[in-house]
Amino acid sequence: MSASRSETTNVPGPDPASGPGSDLLAALLDGMDAALCAFDADGVITHWNREAERVLGWSAEEAVGRHGFAGWAVRTADADEVQSRLMSAMTTPGRQVHEFALLRKDGGRVLVRTQSAGVRSADGAPAGVYCAFSEVHAQIDLERSIALSEALFEEAAWGVVLVDVDLRPTVVNGHAARALGSGRTAVLGRPLGELIAQGVDELEAALHHVLAEGAPSGLVELWVTVRTAEGERRRCWRSGFLRLASPLAEEPVPLGVGWLFMDVTDVKVAAQEGDRLRFRSSQLHRAGRAAAECEDPTEAATVYLDFALAGFADHALIDLVAEPRTGPGAGLSGLDAPVRLVRAAATPTGASGPSMPVEAGGIPVRYMDGHPALQAMERIGSVRASAPARPGGGAPSPTWAASRQWPPDATHALCTVLRSRGRSLGVVTFLRGASRAAFERPDAAYAEDVTIRIATSLDLARALPEH
Repeated sequence: MSASRSETTNVPGPDPASGPGSDLLAALLDGMDAALCAFDADGVITHWNREAERVLGWSAEEAVGRHGFAGWAVRTADADEVQSRLMSAMTTPGRQVHEFALLRKDGGRVLVRTQSAGVRSADGAPAGVYCAFSEVHAQIDLERSIALSEALFEEAAWGVVLVDVDLRPTVVNGHAARALGSGRTAVLGRPLGELIAQGVDELEAALHHVLAEGAPSGLVELWVTVRTAEGERRRCWRSGFLRLASPLAEEPVPLGVGWLFMDVTDVKVAAQEGDRLRFRSSQLHRAGRAAAECEDPTEAATVYLDFALAGFADHALIDLVAEPRTGPGAGLSGLDAPVRLVRAAATPTGASGPSMPVEAGGIPVRYMDGHPALQAMERIGSVRASAPARPGGGAPSPTWAASRQWPPDATHALCTVLRSRGRSLGVVTFLRGASRAAFERPDAAYAEDVTIRIATSLDLARALPEH
């Protein structure tokens, strides 16, 4: 070994420069991230590692063998106080933490935080003191990082999840655990597919991208369906990702991904509802202007229907009562003869196109008892229906739609009654395929607005002499 290495590993007792133990000690000392020095019982420096040389600029040859820091690493006026505080650790149990202003070799001053503890000989007598120190700003940065981590993993206002390279959660905070519908420990180590029913492919793709390419430049909004004890919940998570790499490796080694997210479902749903309302209002306005240019009221009714279909349904049917029923009880079951509905207009089946009047009409549609269109007539309101889902998530049976005299690809239906001047003129049926969601209450309200306009046009068509 070189002279400098033997001085760096100088210890009280036998010569440390001989034997493999000295090499191991030297390697341990020089590989430490913290600066370390040691004093014997007389206050003479016995150890000085490379990190201490980096912080203060004094080499091991210059430091080992000196008596304390006086005159070289500490101002003379402060030397006695610094030395007494350091050496007091030799007779005090536990560790002592101090902050000192030390001198660099270039004359600059650096504030360090020290942790010192006593060293005992084989017989238990005080043998010296070891002192680990680092620059205060570096220590504060470390403490800030630890404090930030602890704060994030306590009760932050957003979810924080650490995912390993196998895409399994290793640490989650309370917010994320609640969002995933489980406890903090129950989530750990489980595949994401066990926690998320739908949307897990997009999430895992984002995590793989971060591991391979790094974090995306912006936030990502992911729609997922989470499995919970109460059932499945559809949520939108605005997510940010960070690739985690080991700071101890020469080359970046991925440790996993830091995933931070906020639940913005309510905001997104409100924005979507606002966009939908604006679009539908615009469609009604455009339909009204187009219908006003139609000489034939029946054509105006189909114009309203065609404008309503955009973004709303795949098919639409207009069924009219063979003879309009009058009176305050019109449309109530048990008060009139059975309803006979005749197909008046429909959109093309299997292709896109405008709704057209049915040729050679007049034959009643063979609707079975309890048909949604007949229920709408009885209730004088809207009726929603959907095909029952098959076990295992398969596509609904086409016989459900065929038995109701609807196109075979229909999966969801919304029937609204045509009312004008206190009379039920018929029913408008809107149909959606399996790729679209079922009709909801806001959809029924919109359909009723459209149906009122269609009913007015059809009532006018019947009132005109030529009709």
